[in-house]
Amino acid sequence: MLELYNQIEDACRFIRKQWDRQPHAGIILGTGLGPLVEQIEVEASIEYEAIPHFPKSTATSHRGRLVCGNLCGLPIMAMEGRFHMYEGYPLKQITLPVRVMKAMGAELLIVSNASGGMNPYFQSGDIVVIEDHINLMGDNPLIGINDDRLGPRFPDMCQPYDAQLIDETLAIARRENIIAHKGVFVAVAGPNLETRAEYRFLRAVGADLVGMSTVPEVVVAVHCGLRTVGLSVVTDMCLPDALEPADVSKIIATAGAAEPKLRTLVTGILQYEAARQ
Repeated sequence: MLELYNQIEDACRFIRKQWDRQPHAGIILGTGLGPLVEQIEVEASIEYEAIPHFPKSTATSHRGRLVCGNLCGLPIMAMEGRFHMYEGYPLKQITLPVRVMKAMGAELLIVSNASGGMNPYFQSGDIVVIEDHINLMGDNPLIGINDDRLGPRFPDMCQPYDAQLIDETLAIARRENIIAHKGVFVAVAGPNLETRAEYRFLRAVGADLVGMSTVPEVVVAVHCGLRTVGLSVVTDMCLPDALEPADVSKIIATAGAAEPKLRTLVTGILQYEAARQ
């Protein structure tokens, strides 16, 4: 981890040449959820490949750029697409943008994803506010010699997702007549989808949702002291006794159809934050 500090500084210097403001929040947009950037008053748009030490996004439907500007009266940095372990990148590199957001001055991380639903009370297209997670990726972005400038050696994970923001997000959903649940998200490495036996196992250990992202970013957010809210769009139901072959195009379409609901929740969270300023 000792190389990260200089990498963060390099990335921040490059970004500040194009956008020299302090963001209140960083936003990570997952599969099919990129259109939220249309709401942003864009002041700078930077391709990931141009930013020092950022990887290139190769995942389907991930645009691959950093958008900086204003949303709901707050300065924000938004990742239009993210990186995944299955793309072959180490978790330290995947999570570097979170550390850059923190170094730029962000206080809040809003992270979204598309996921498979294992809770039978969920339906495709529903929004789930993540209340906790399980890391089954077989790796951790904090492994290595700790750099105390970035965070503590043993960060506490008793509440990785901000309880107040969970409650506020659910309240926004009720006001806007959006179906939203609370749930536990489990992260696996991918890229293959799970077997019926694996879905049974994941459900048995307490997970409501499964996906291939988010947990590394949230672990790093806790390490560096960011408040975090996580939003997941259920794009397909993963019920082992009624399992159908996964259709990636349908998954992306479901995420896209649910994006307006996600947009409403994200803007509601930022309005709540702006009112507290």
